[in-house]
Amino acid sequence: MLTAILIAAITAAGAGNITSEAPPEQPVRIALMHGVPVKWDVKANFEVFLSSLEQASAERADIFITPECWLDGYAAPDEGSTPERLRTVAQDLETSEYIQRVQQEAKDRAMMICFGFTSLEDGKLFNTAGLWDAEGKLVGLYHKTHLQTHDLQYSFGEGIPVWPSKYGPLGMMICADRRWPETVRTLRLQGAKLILNPTYGFHNDMNEAIMRTRSFENQCFIAFTHPEESLVTGPKGQVLARWEGTAPGVLVCEIDLALAKDDNHIRDRRPELYGVIAEGDSVN
Repeated sequence: MLTAILIAAITAAGAGNITSEAPPEQPVRIALMHGVPVKWDVKANFEVFLSSLEQASAERADIFITPECWLDGYAAPDEGSTPERLRTVAQDLETSEYIQRVQQEAKDRAMMICFGFTSLEDGKLFNTAGLWDAEGKLVGLYHKTHLQTHDLQYSFGEGIPVWPSKYGPLGMMICADRRWPETVRTLRLQGAKLILNPTYGFHNDMNEAIMRTRSFENQCFIAFTHPEESLVTGPKGQVLARWEGTAPGVLVCEIDLALAKDDNHIRDRRPELYGVIAEGDSVN
């Protein structure tokens, strides 16, 4: 298997927080998985996940991230997809052998894992990113909130929370969620200095511009994880690490969360002027 492992390091002194939580104790090594999965082939995709996880472990990664719906190859947009067929690759959190294995891998490798899959919860299908901590405990499940035509077999996610970790609050968003600036801002206002972004959508110069802007306007790190592109952007809007191609592998990038300081973009907001944002009206 062709492998691409790149390492980028960023270090600096100083710390700053929106919340009152203590700054992280150490830098974070993030492993972003890439490679094109096979639609509907859960078994094959999981084997590639395990292989990539081994690479990330060898590089001493702290957090591992897969692309969107990695397990089923993001089968929902496939022309042959129906809710009934999608249920055949959806995972029940209580009974799925794959989800149980993800949990065990996180524990065995002492690594946080952000895993993309289709979940089946209370009879509903969700486009889900699950987050397990380094002890193998489920930290939380994020359901994609901004669904468009190709995703309407899923139920809408109804929250944009942050999740506790040894690195401080972590945010998650999935693919198209990044198109709305309110998504990242909502996560940042809850203290997230690092946002994990499993995706399967477009990846091009426009995407890079969007991700750099989201990081810059919120002074945070974003780890964009796509089958054909891995991208990490920083608080100054800079590209910290990038990989493009179709070969399976991981991009490992070490970041210092102390650099995610609220110098002005959060502090100097004028929320009393922004009421129209929450009114929900559309414009033509």
